[in-house]
Amino acid sequence: MNTIYLILGGNLGDRKTNIDKALRLIEVSLGHLLKVSKYYQTAAWGNTQQPDFLNLACVVATDKNVEECLKIILAIEQQLGRVRLEKWGARLIDIDILYFNNDIIATENLTVPHPEIANRKFVLVPLCDIAPEFVHPQLQLANRQLLDGLKDSLEVLEYMMRRD
Repeated sequence: MNTIYLILGGNLGDRKTNIDKALRLIEVSLGHLLKVSKYYQTAAWGNTQQPDFLNLACVVATDKNVEECLKIILAIEQQLGRVRLEKWGARLIDIDILYFNNDIIATENLTVPHPEIANRKFVLVPLCDIAPEFVHPQLQLANRQLLDGLKDSLEVLEYMMRRD
């Protein structure tokens, strides 16, 4: 059994519903959801002239290898309407692999651990909800240590759902 850590996000449409649908599809086609973080809202990173993002992290137990996981994740994004027009552009859903076991992977299509984990607060805050003590296999620092040493000043706020 493999353990895969994912970050999910989106800033178009009904952001929470899109993430919830992605989580259901992950559970059906990828594996068992072990933990899911809180939802967090952040301003866009990179291309800042777009709506705020909603993000969460999750950890999944899967019998799939990393290549199979990537194919499934891309299929889920496509099924939910993801269209890749520009780097860091607005999107309905985005699912990134952060960690796969303790593996270090560098292929043409995939780099794991995700190369930007240590630089992005919107990734580390939800990741610390579910795996604060998990050690980055290259940097040899726990996620909590990465967050504590982060210089990213982007505000990451816990998303509070309205009760209408």
